[in-house]
Amino acid sequence: MVLTLKIIQASELVAKDFSGTSDPYVKILLLPDKRNKLTTKVKRKNLNPKWNETFLFEGFPYTKLLNRTLYLQVLDYDRFSRDDPIGEVSLPLCELQLSTTGQIIKMEANENIFYFLILLRMSSLTLFKWARNLKAKDINGQSDPYVKIWLMFDGKRIEKRKTGIKEKCLNPTFDEEFPFLVPYEKIRQTSLFISVMDYDRMGRNELIGQVLLGSKSGPMEIKHWNEMFSKSKTDVKKWHMLKSFS
Repeated sequence: MVLTLKIIQASELVAKDFSGTSDPYVKILLLPDKRNKLTTKVKRKNLNPKWNETFLFEGFPYTKLLNRTLYLQVLDYDRFSRDDPIGEVSLPLCELQLSTTGQIIKMEANENIFYFLILLRMSSLTLFKWARNLKAKDINGQSDPYVKIWLMFDGKRIEKRKTGIKEKCLNPTFDEEFPFLVPYEKIRQTSLFISVMDYDRMGRNELIGQVLLGSKSGPMEIKHWNEMFSKSKTDVKKWHMLKSFS
């Protein structure tokens, strides 16, 4: 059986470069296989790229395809440093209606997708944070963001920290460090639950977005978490997409 995937286009992508644009491309994986990676061409300085590229996955029996997950990640190409993630989606093939006539999967823009730079350090699980393109929650077109960080162990909240409030700012730089001292033998059962909030002096604080870092997170979060172990003497920082957890 042949699985045909066509990457058509994206719209209203986040600008990752200082010039106010991005150089996007798409990385494609058929999980759980992470070795055989496919990519589209890079579209230079384009926030509304059109690829129209077709990819074939051959030699898979139908029953095996149902156990696979199609993982797509849009990244911003950078010639001199690590490529920045723009967005991602995981599509379990068992949830799609695969047929010989094909199926178009549209990934609409999500107003709750924002971005957050996190630095992990093995010695103390220290965080450095910078948020970008946050949603305006106030009537003046701004937000007053701050960050709550929960240290979790086996899914239970153990310890909470929070940053200061950045008033009237959609691209805040927090530049704050929080050492969480965790015994080495327990660190693999530990996770960090991070929430970006909008402070409201008169009403209830509103959630902007969240990210969970640990061994049971999404592919990007797990990769960052594991790199913290493999590069224990260095700081490992990555952009993460903020989501809304129910």
